[in-house]
Amino acid sequence: MFALTFLGTSASVPSAERNHPALLVEAAGRRILVDCGEGTQRQLLRSGVGFRRLDRILLTHGHLDHVLGIPGLFSTLGLRQTSEMMAIHGGQGTLDIVIRMLAGLWGAGRAPIPVEFVPLTEGVVVDADEFTINCFPVRHRDTDSFGFAFQSPARRHLRPDRLAALGVPDGPLRGELAEGRPVVIADGRTIDPEDVLGPPSGGRKLVVIGDTETTEGLSGPVAGADVLVIEATFLDRDAATARDYGHLTAAEAASFAAANNVRQLVLVHLSGRYQDEEILSEAARIFPSSRIAADFDRIVI
Repeated sequence: MFALTFLGTSASVPSAERNHPALLVEAAGRRILVDCGEGTQRQLLRSGVGFRRLDRILLTHGHLDHVLGIPGLFSTLGLRQTSEMMAIHGGQGTLDIVIRMLAGLWGAGRAPIPVEFVPLTEGVVVDADEFTINCFPVRHRDTDSFGFAFQSPARRHLRPDRLAALGVPDGPLRGELAEGRPVVIADGRTIDPEDVLGPPSGGRKLVVIGDTETTEGLSGPVAGADVLVIEATFLDRDAATARDYGHLTAAEAASFAAANNVRQLVLVHLSGRYQDEEILSEAARIFPSSRIAADFDRIVI
């Protein structure tokens, strides 16, 4: 299960309703921040999720609206005397921006909390038992940009009807079968896991893409996602401007979701030049399972 809390959903200029980009993803007791726009620390408080167990930040790219909240967050965590290591993952160019920003405030190699900088290369970012995070390159205005795919594995569960029919008693033997190991029951019969396990089920896939000028080359990591979070900074009538600034239109995001068997499309990085209804209408005409994220929305996958 993945739980998403949208902390900031605006494009480059925040509004009274939308903060700069930030998304909190919770999975298996872990809490991961994707981007950290200015004011993210206050958004964490206003949303009610707070700062506990927050020890990793994934940065889509180094534009300031996606990283300016890091110094404020670190200052607050330092005042709270947190001793947890904060890992910041980003392209090397993105990390260089953050390192220089922190050095300008606290001196080279110093910060209010312990920090580890982890350069991204395409592939696995986190490999936990309950889920994995992979990153993949994204094209946006000559930055070293990345998207992130969170995935929990499909699991096979014991079938109570088969266990009863084969006479497998409650207890440790069922645990062994659930782990994929054959067992011998009291009457001497060997029960194979294939005799009592159902088909794989329960796997979940979340894909988060920040700013991007194109969806070309992104089908592989996105295909079959339960939820795709992606920008929709412009409407189709302003497609030429979208190209100039390296962003997508709502129609392009929706067409991409439809072409890649996405279950739900969530649009973020929204410009104040449009009404929400206009953005949603353009996307939903192409992909009905579209929604616009507002600050403090929560989605559970």
